[in-house]
Amino acid sequence: MGVWSSGASYDAYVGRWSRLVATGFLRWLDRPPGARWLDVGCGTGALAGAILSTAAPTDVVGVDPSPGFVARAAATVPDPRARFGVGDARALPVGDGWFDVAVSGLMLNVVAERTAVLCEMRRAVGPGGTVAAYVWDYPDGMQLMTAYWDTVLDLGLAEPTMHGAVRFGFCRPQALRAMLAAAGLAGVDTTEIVVPTVYRTFDEFWSGFLGGTGFAPAHLAALPADQQLTLRDAVRERLPVADDGSIALTARAWAVRGTAP
Repeated sequence: MGVWSSGASYDAYVGRWSRLVATGFLRWLDRPPGARWLDVGCGTGALAGAILSTAAPTDVVGVDPSPGFVARAAATVPDPRARFGVGDARALPVGDGWFDVAVSGLMLNVVAERTAVLCEMRRAVGPGGTVAAYVWDYPDGMQLMTAYWDTVLDLGLAEPTMHGAVRFGFCRPQALRAMLAAAGLAGVDTTEIVVPTVYRTFDEFWSGFLGGTGFAPAHLAALPADQQLTLRDAVRERLPVADDGSIALTARAWAVRGTAP
C-alpha cells in the first residue's frame, strides 16, 4: 500500500480533522457565491465538500494524483456541481483562467515543486483570481503527530530528519507568504486555524496510525511487530489521558492566500 493510496485509511488518520479546518479556511477566504473553484490535491474530498456546503459555488473541480483518493472523494461528495479526476498538480489539466478560486488543503508539504504548483494554480484562476492553501503546523501545532514522532525518536526508531518538525519546517507563516510571493501572487496574508482533536479512547487514537496512509502510519507499518507494540505503549504514556480514557488534543493549520495580478 502506498503512503497516499487509501482514502478510508486517511480519513481515519487525519481526514476527519481536515474537515474542521476546511470550514474555518473557507470562512476566512469569504469568497462570493457563484464562483468556480479548483481544489488541487483534493484528497478524499474534505475541502470540496465544505466548499459545496458553505460557499455556494457553481462548479468545483477536484484534482489528485491518487486514484484511491479520487474514488473516495467521488463517493463521499455526490453533488452534481462537483467533478473529480486524477491529475498532476505541476501540470493541471485545466484551461487558463477558467476558475475564480484555486485552493489546496494539506497538500503543499507532499510535493517538492511547490512553486511550480502555485504557479499552476495562479494560471488556473487568471488575473484577479484567488489562490489559497493551508497546511498543518508540523513544527509546533500538530499534537497527535508530535506525540508519535517524539516517541519514535526517543526509542531510536528513526532518524531525526523523519520528524515532521524537520521534514516540513516550511509550514510557517513567513515561509508560506514567501512561497506565494515567489509564485507571483499579490496581497499575500496568512492566518491560523486551530481545531480540537478529541479521542474517546487510546485505541481510537492509535487506530488512525494502523492504516498505512500518511507518513507516520507508513513508518509504523514498516516496523517489526515487537517494535510496533513498544512504540504503541510508549506513545500511550506520553499522551494526556483523562480519567474517563479520553484524549483531548488540538491541531493547528496555517492558511495563506494571495491574488493573481
